[in-house]
Amino acid sequence: MRADIENLIERATGSRPSGYRALGGGCVADVVRVTLADGRDVVAKLGEAGSGLALEGFMLEYLARHSGLPVPEVLHAADDLLLMECLPADGRIDKAAELHAADLVAQLHGVTAEDFGFERATVIGGLAQPNPWTASWRDFFRDQRLLHMAGSAHAAGRLPADVLARVERVAGRLERWIDDGGRPSLIHGDMWGGNVLAQNGRITGFIDPAIYFADAEIELAFTTLFNTFSDTFSARYREHRAIRPGFFEVRRDLYNLYPLLVHVRLFGGSYVASVTQACERFGC
Repeated sequence: MRADIENLIERATGSRPSGYRALGGGCVADVVRVTLADGRDVVAKLGEAGSGLALEGFMLEYLARHSGLPVPEVLHAADDLLLMECLPADGRIDKAAELHAADLVAQLHGVTAEDFGFERATVIGGLAQPNPWTASWRDFFRDQRLLHMAGSAHAAGRLPADVLARVERVAGRLERWIDDGGRPSLIHGDMWGGNVLAQNGRITGFIDPAIYFADAEIELAFTTLFNTFSDTFSARYREHRAIRPGFFEVRRDLYNLYPLLVHVRLFGGSYVASVTQACERFGC
């Protein structure tokens, strides 16, 4: 590790790094577990200008200040180094952990705003998420999520023009399937299994957020896309907050178009077919 990074870690923690172990899961930066001379472990994400690590640190701190969602403490946040508390995790999200997660996520969604969006742009997987305050959820989802990410994926050469046209047709017909939603809720925004830490049946933390104020259904949809949680989670969530009729039957697939487009922009490949299939599901 570079000497300047080691010096930053020492200044932030008060202890010199003494060992390193690479961790998986870094999409836009190398992730390292750093053992300090005093015996503590911290997590370091190493990036460069424009990596979005400083913004990631801001989002974690925002969640810590404005919600009860457990997140790692941020020790240093800049695009070249994001240094965080190392949270315990055993890699298992069992039924007890799902129940705990539902309690936490329902509480998070109880944090509300007047409009949809956020006070600044955020990132998801290192990709820009524009968040202009918007009164209409349908307009926000159309312009700032579907059309924005589809256009970005096409400009990067990963979404073919014919599939872009399909997404645009879906975006132009949203009034058929979604209304303007409920009160805007704060969401984590990237709630797949790799971003949920658990140990001994309890959630220890959520990492890699992509926050903004949204219809909470888009978060619930994301938790089903890669099987983050099961019906155990949704049943417990319902004990705290209602899930409107038609979500599982229709809107879940519509909302999951956005994370699929994110994956097309990042990785291309088979995700293009997934986007095509989703558009066909809505007759586009």
